[in-house]
Amino acid sequence: MYENEDSAHSAHPRYDLLVVGSANADLVVGVDRRPGPGETVLGSDLVVHPGGKGANQAVAAARLGARTALLARVGDDAHGRMLRASQQEAGVDTGGVLVGGAPTGVALITVDPSGDNSIVVSPGANARLTPGDIRAAGPLFAAARVVSVQLEIPLETVTETARALGPGARLVLNPSPPAPLPDEVLAACDPLVVNEHEARFILGDGAGGTPESWARGLTGLGPRSVVITLGAEGALVSDTRADAPVRVPSPQVDAVDTTGAGDAFTAALAWRLGLGEELTEAAAFAVRVGAAAVTKQGAQASFPTVDEVSAL
Repeated sequence: MYENEDSAHSAHPRYDLLVVGSANADLVVGVDRRPGPGETVLGSDLVVHPGGKGANQAVAAARLGARTALLARVGDDAHGRMLRASQQEAGVDTGGVLVGGAPTGVALITVDPSGDNSIVVSPGANARLTPGDIRAAGPLFAAARVVSVQLEIPLETVTETARALGPGARLVLNPSPPAPLPDEVLAACDPLVVNEHEARFILGDGAGGTPESWARGLTGLGPRSVVITLGAEGALVSDTRADAPVRVPSPQVDAVDTTGAGDAFTAALAWRLGLGEELTEAAAFAVRVGAAAVTKQGAQASFPTVDEVSAL
């Protein structure tokens, strides 16, 4: 399934980015209002989109031009076939997308007229991506400059991902949905990428009032670097190898839909780090990608090309 070991260990890695994570079918219904307990409401026609944080990041990176591979698990069903097809269409190498073990993960999403949504996720096959699957994918890891992972797969699988990094490879972790992280995983992060909610969750009572104080608290937990996304305000970058945290402003855009913008940001950041850019420089590009993504509806459908980012 994977490339042979010789090509994986060549001087030039085959992949700019290996994404290890989730792949979901997003089942979306518009409603006038969300139902209360025991109540039935009628909604719009069902729309099915490819989603999941791992699949989103892989598509976002590939659309920018990164040589990208996805390591994930889907079911042997129509949703799984749709997800594999959407990855291949974007140019992602799907040799690491494993099939079977459970139905494909599904997110059941209701959206009201104000744009507020309620989501129930059935992890399905995502919960069956095991540490053994990570170990079996050694050639993929050896062929990747940067590995990006999120928390929509089991935590022990995330831990194994941190252990599987090839020599000189970087780990980019977005702890979403937030969960307590083992010290071993925190120490491997370069960077840990969080939004305000995730930063406050990880820091708990120790969270101060400013992004700068969150950055100090987070770097104190062991990551080599931290990036805090600040929505329309851009991002804050903190690197243990540099002096003070740096703010990276975002271009001003008319936001239409923020779905998937964080995934687009993280994918762009990871790709540029793999190209050898400094963290602040990579973050400056990533905020532009995130800004471009919010100007269109949907998650994967909104992810920009490099030309669209340049046009901002």
